Amino acid sequence: MSFQEFGLEEKIVHGAQRLRYIDPTPIQAEAIPRILAGVDIIGSAQTGTGKTAAFVLPMLSKLKNTGKLRALIVEPTRELAAQVFEVCQDLSHFTDMHITLLHGGVKYENQKKSLSQNPDVVIATPGRLLDHLQQKQLNFNCLEMLVIDEADRMLDMGFIPDIRRIINYCPDKRQTLLFSATVAQAIESLASWAMVNPEKIIIGHRQSPAETVAHAFYPVARDQKFELLLELLEQSHYESVIVFCRTKAETDKISSWLDTHGHTVAVLHSDRSQSQRTKALQEFKAGKAEVLVATDIAARGLDISTVTHVINFDIPQNPEDYVHRIGRTGRAAATGDALTLITGEDLDQVRSIEHYIGKSVEKKKIANFCYTYTALLDKSPRAKSSSRSRRRKR
Repeated sequence: MSFQEFGLEEKIVHGAQRLRYIDPTPIQAEAIPRILAGVDIIGSAQTGTGKTAAFVLPMLSKLKNTGKLRALIVEPTRELAAQVFEVCQDLSHFTDMHITLLHGGVKYENQKKSLSQNPDVVIATPGRLLDHLQQKQLNFNCLEMLVIDEADRMLDMGFIPDIRRIINYCPDKRQTLLFSATVAQAIESLASWAMVNPEKIIIGHRQSPAETVAHAFYPVARDQKFELLLELLEQSHYESVIVFCRTKAETDKISSWLDTHGHTVAVLHSDRSQSQRTKALQEFKAGKAEVLVATDIAARGLDISTVTHVINFDIPQNPEDYVHRIGRTGRAAATGDALTLITGEDLDQVRSIEHYIGKSVEKKKIANFCYTYTALLDKSPRAKSSSRSRRRKR
């Protein structure tokens, strides 16, 4: 089906065409008709499959009259909230809808002013939304649609009690949409309490990386990790790369090292100010910084189509985060490469990841790299650089 055939409002279809949306993705094809029909939905799909548009397109299409708050989208992080805000603005370009973004790290005054103008849609993080509700800056008397996005991430971050408080502010008669990469028991409990006969939409194998991503493990001695990172960057011919670190302190250290070795770097973690976080993403998206060094704050949902490579400087603690991290590349059917540095201390995480995705991950060596001995190397073939050839921007 084309977007026109779903019965979406013409102005919303024009917004989609303006963004060069052509054919609906599987999650969009399944979700849009059901959301338009008023059904409560629990949706799950692999990262990079167009999930945001799957709920934004029908949501905007259903909000035909303006001037009252009728739709609320709750996101776990500021970056995701800002990204969904941009999508909503772009898709509603040909309408007169007013959309407001609420998140922490910025002053309240501009947000209060925007709320006083009776927005049609609010996109918010839980904490700042509750602040405004408690100050009676907004009410949900006319709310028709509630979207809880990245629900499993909400659970990981301890936001489920806040989500329940937010839902208690909402009218009982509403349409509720919940999107989550995994549906744990706590998510099922939330859904059974907050939703009415929800229909499940599960697209693809939720535990598997996208087929467009080639991924491999690179064994190395712990004290050679940074040297190997530099060599991987040199040989990978990347255009745009995200380097994931486990801690905020290590993120700052790695970014500083890369900067001294001539790489243009942006940094993203939760201790950075909101203006610094926004600037980092803007510079990375614009190509002013070829490398984004980040914690797992960047692992979920961020849609940056130009990312050609992901490098896990530190292997993630949870196998779910591995799938989400490497899903930052290979988006929208493009190809991408994901490289993970592993040491002897990481064997438990390696086994967990391979068990979670249901297959072994190839272990590789970099040709002509002077390795310090580690027992992990005895089990790894002497391989050439794994990354497909790409012209690196200069």
